[in-house]
Amino acid sequence: MYKLKKHHTIYKMSANNSPALQVPSGSAIVFDTCDCFEDQISLEDSDFSGIDWNHINPATGPLYVEGAQPGDLLLVHIDSIEVATTGVMTTGPRLGVFGDELEHNYLKHISVENDHLHFSKHITLPIRPMVGVIGTAPADGESVPCGTPGQHGGNMDCRRITTGSTLVLPVSVSGALLAIGDLHATMGDGEVAVCGVEIAGSVTVRVEVLKGKSWPVPMLFDSERIVTIASAQTLDEASTIAAANMVEWLTSECQMAKEEAIFLLSAVADVRICQMVDPLRTARVELPRSSLASYSLPL
Repeated sequence: MYKLKKHHTIYKMSANNSPALQVPSGSAIVFDTCDCFEDQISLEDSDFSGIDWNHINPATGPLYVEGAQPGDLLLVHIDSIEVATTGVMTTGPRLGVFGDELEHNYLKHISVENDHLHFSKHITLPIRPMVGVIGTAPADGESVPCGTPGQHGGNMDCRRITTGSTLVLPVSVSGALLAIGDLHATMGDGEVAVCGVEIAGSVTVRVEVLKGKSWPVPMLFDSERIVTIASAQTLDEASTIAAANMVEWLTSECQMAKEEAIFLLSAVADVRICQMVDPLRTARVELPRSSLASYSLPL
């Protein structure tokens, strides 16, 4: 098994990043990751006034996948996520949904024990580890900060990106240049405070190059659902794009008539918010696998 240590850090997803590791398609890799603050906050900190904001949302990588060429797709199978023993949450002025209502910065340390979060004296929560930032390098020499989502993936903060899921990302440059970071011990849809329970950890993935498919990525497959993910300036735009992408996938992959695909989404699909606090907003459409039980699905 290959391993990428967390000192292989990038802050932008770009074709200009030198690969930290090169592996064949089909390989398993462990990505060690910092938390979204690059582990700058210690247990002794009572606020986050000393944070270097140029070192936010680091991603470990990039990984060069042999055989991945522009026009291909990269399948990233999430095999496991391990998290550290302490997470952190922050909010304050100009941060998150309630940033205009807060006058001070707030910081909350949360311990992890026996797969549970000791959120407060009266509240204990189960962990639901997920990957906040995961993406490939965009095309045409573009550099996208790791904190920004887009068609390349990035900071989608989609809680379906978790153990057992397969994320499908575009290959826009040779090798794809995959990078991963920003783990959460748990996060609610929306990420309203501007964070989940931010935490360091490691992600074990298997990467696989898929050729000959033109899917509206990012997409995600798990045991229960098929998901299209989209980011845009507003949640309305992101939701509309995610729905259109699902219709496109159903018509091309399942040879379903367009009107039938639209009816199916209206009957059983759920439109959900991933996050509403990043430079672009992210939404997803979830279609139950059970609704396509008579189809031979590719994943």
